[in-house]
Formats: sequence, structure tokens, C-alpha cells
Amino acid sequence: MLNLFVHGTVTEIEPIAERMRRVRVSGPELRDLSWTPGTHIRLRVGDPRRPRSWPQGLLRTYSIWDYSPEGHLDVCVLDHPAAGPGASWSREVGVGDTAAFIGPKGRFALREGASYHLFAGGETAAVAFGAMLRALPDAVRSLDLPGEPGAAYLAGEARACQAVHGHLVGERGWSRRDVVVKPFWTPGRRGMD
Repeated sequence: MLNLFVHGTVTEIEPIAERMRRVRVSGPELRDLSWTPGTHIRLRVGDPRRPRSWPQGLLRTYSIWDYSPEGHLDVCVLDHPAAGPGASWSREVGVGDTAAFIGPKGRFALREGASYHLFAGGETAAVAFGAMLRALPDAVRSLDLPGEPGAAYLAGEARACQAVHGHLVGERGWSRRDVVVKPFWTPGRRGMD
């Protein structure tokens, strides 16, 4: 039987901001995964043996903060006031616990060949953007925004992403294909909390 999940062990948990934890998952199954900065995993945060956890969802999507082909990856989990199942998992998980996920995957990744890169997003975008920025040469960070379009990556709260997307396409004349949007959350929507 084909197992969709990659399994590892939680080896580090570190608070990195007032409301954010970095969780490192390590193990032999994590060696040589196909990872591109900005991609994500679908982390199992519920217990498939406990049906009461099913209505909240068993999987949550997290961008990978860092990855090592030697066998570990880091995800950062935001613990906000209206915390969902993923935030609860990050508070309850301990070093030595098993973690399972699907991925890495996703289209929210750096686009090769762009003349420049624009990043706009809220605090939930910090993880994906951090990984992407670390993969770019330092000179890109200091560029002023030119008049012609490049490639834009918008992430965070869904309505904020829509507003920035509307500005770039509607007011700056960017093509829709040059703007990649990844809404991480929206108030009151299950699975995006």
C-alpha cells in the first residue's frame, strides 16, 4: 500500500516571536525531498484515531522555513487569538513526538527569469517569503520597484492579497500571470484559520 505521508520526529521547538513557534522535524524519510523555497507541506495536526478531531480537519498547510537534504525541515506555526487546530498542535507537540506530512509541494515558489521580485504580505507570509528571500542574491533586496512588471508573490490574509493583486494588475498594468497569490488565512473560514 502506498503511504502518502512522510514521517519524522520533532527534534526542536523554539519560540521565534511572541506568537510564533519554529518546529523542526527530522528523520531519514526527510532526506533528499524535492524542495523549492516557498513551497509547503500538509502537516497532520489531528489524530486519525480520534474522530472528534476530524471536524476541525486533520491537515494544515505550512510553508517550509528551512530544509536540509540531510533530513530535517522547519515549519513556523502562528499562534493567534482565534487559534485553530495547527496552533493547538504546536502548543501540545513535544520533542520526540512523531510528525507526519504530505509534500513538499505547491506553485508558490520563486520564478526563474523574472527581472525582479516583489514581496507583499502579512505576518503569515513571513515564513514563505523568508525562505524565498534567502534563495535570492542580496542585491535583489535593495532594488527600487521599476516601472515595468517583474514577478510578484502575495501572501497572507486573503482580502489583503486581493487588494494588492488588484493594485498591481488594475493600477500598475501588471499581467495576472506575473502575480502569484497564496492566501494563508481568512477570518471565519474553516481550514484557513
